[in-house]
Amino acid sequence: MTQTDAAQLTADLIRCPSVTPDEGGALVLLAEKLSAAGFECTRVDRGAVSNLFARWGAKGHARTFGFNGHTDVVPLGDEAAWTMAPFGADEKDGFMYGRGATDMKSGVAAFAAAAVDYVTQTPPDGAVILTITGDEEGDAIDGTTALLDYMDAEGEAMSVCLVGEPTCPDTMGEMIKIGRRGSMTAWFTVTGVQGHSAYPHRAKNPLPALARLMDRLASHELDQGTDHFDASTLAVVTMDTGNPATNVIPAQCTAAVNIRFNDTHTGAGLTDWLQAEVDQVAQAFGVEIGMKVKISGESFLTPPGELSDLVAASVEAETGIKPELSTTGGTSDARFVKNHCPVVEFGLVGRTMHQVDERVEVAQIHQLKGIYARILRDYFA
Repeated sequence: MTQTDAAQLTADLIRCPSVTPDEGGALVLLAEKLSAAGFECTRVDRGAVSNLFARWGAKGHARTFGFNGHTDVVPLGDEAAWTMAPFGADEKDGFMYGRGATDMKSGVAAFAAAAVDYVTQTPPDGAVILTITGDEEGDAIDGTTALLDYMDAEGEAMSVCLVGEPTCPDTMGEMIKIGRRGSMTAWFTVTGVQGHSAYPHRAKNPLPALARLMDRLASHELDQGTDHFDASTLAVVTMDTGNPATNVIPAQCTAAVNIRFNDTHTGAGLTDWLQAEVDQVAQAFGVEIGMKVKISGESFLTPPGELSDLVAASVEAETGIKPELSTTGGTSDARFVKNHCPVVEFGLVGRTMHQVDERVEVAQIHQLKGIYARILRDYFA
């Protein structure tokens, strides 16, 4: 029986130059392959973003397994620094090179290949849904959220979902993500009164106020971690004045912090805390401090249970490694899917993602397809 070659599909996808938000032909390629296997495919484009919804089986089936992933990739960076063609999918020493090789065209290829073979060779009593976006690496406003909005409007639903992001730090099979920390960024603008540095009493220097505020925020212990999460972190990521003159006290300066927070907090609660700190410093220094906040995602957890057990058993059966259940790392589109159904993440080793000469071990693509295929078999067994 003919098997779908996940490595060849990965190569075909890498050759599609789908730098966010360009579709690059990747979703067209996937729609053709999935349609040929009996999937009902719908393009769910919104704004400048292209997305693909694909379902095999009856709409609204009580047992519907979902996969989520993305075909968009980050920019190349310094193209001259690449030793292999960024969109060539060339192989060397057992690795396939190209932007998106790890993050995450190999993951999409693996779950698409596993799904195609499963439904054509052993059709289940249920449905399989694939949601694939072209906006995970960008603002993510019109990507997976658009797909979920479409599903809600059309009465489509996944019972559970697996996001195919790279999750393994060093060794294939070592980690499953069962949640993610929340992420938010706050920007501050401190406004005083400009003046001559020899006459500081005639000015109102915003810099000491900014320094005090950043010190208060960076020195504060947000928490000590929870059962499934490490301690929340706050990083000062920039402080700027744009003042080249040493004899001028500037009128204004800015800074920004990024917070990665666990389930002790909410974005709203942290915003209130930041505002209280701002108000105290502004009053103490007699300056104005404006604040703007963007909450990229709240923390979430899919408690260990049936879904994580299913994935972990499949990973261990195929790799011989019992995976750790983790909530480490940055954000992913699982933060949107968790509002729809239980979700976990499992994928390849992600050491080269976003790097020059991004690459994936070809053997791991086949291994990942095997893991996804086992998950489908066991879910519908």
